[in-house]
Amino acid sequence: MTDLGAVFLPQLPPERLREVALAADASGLDELWLWEDCFREAGVSTAAAALAWTERVRVGVGLLPVPLRNVALAAMEMAVLHRTFPGRAEMVVGHGVQSWMGQVGARVASPLTLLREHLDALRRLLAGEEVTTSGRYVQLDGVRLDWPPLGAVRVLAGAEGAKTLELSGRAADGTVLVAGTTPERQRAARERIDTGRAAAGREDHHRVVTYLLTATGPDAHERMARSRTEWDLPDAEDVAVAGTAEQVADAVRRLGDAGADVVVLQPTADDPDPAGFAAWAGEQVRPLLH
Repeated sequence: MTDLGAVFLPQLPPERLREVALAADASGLDELWLWEDCFREAGVSTAAAALAWTERVRVGVGLLPVPLRNVALAAMEMAVLHRTFPGRAEMVVGHGVQSWMGQVGARVASPLTLLREHLDALRRLLAGEEVTTSGRYVQLDGVRLDWPPLGAVRVLAGAEGAKTLELSGRAADGTVLVAGTTPERQRAARERIDTGRAAAGREDHHRVVTYLLTATGPDAHERMARSRTEWDLPDAEDVAVAGTAEQVADAVRRLGDAGADVVVLQPTADDPDPAGFAAWAGEQVRPLLH
């Protein structure tokens, strides 16, 4: 069974988040996803607000760029969310957009090394361990959280390239894949992830979350054509979906059959009714999947 989510795009001003979060919560949608995009909206503050306004929907942040965040601070922020809203926060870390990292003076020579070191230290800190490490980028000296999560929590990684997908399989508990991922690419990504998992001897479940660029309504195809250009996506089947709830549910099923545990519908940036989109996803698309 594939869970369904929707994205609150950071192109919207943060004061619009409350109406979208409430719509997602009331509609029965499984998850609401937020982005930490430079230089629009931060991930942890928006997640805390969305979680506080809602009762049941899970809230994911995909993703927190590791060059921007000291791992001890990231662990502290995540631990607070997990303790305050048990079972409802889903946190993702990743490389971030390298040009943005350069703009803020945080770009590193080896993003893969940084992500590997960050994931290792972060998962250990969230497990309540005292961590001492001296890596190329991550250095900790006897650091332990006073208030770690009360139980085991997942840490996911955002990944596109083969090496990062394998690293996610080895060192993370799940992977987030970008919009434009076809079922064929989904299967290939799962193979890379499983290669990393096998190398690490991991047998636990690895959660895969995939974004699906989606439009509905009378002008859906026109908005989707603009979004394909904006995101540089080919005009090919299964890259994105525009149409009815049934057509969107079919696209979600294909990604689920290819290995996605969660499919997150990503509206176009010019969607005229973001809260209505979240409500439509939960009320009309989700029942077709369950």
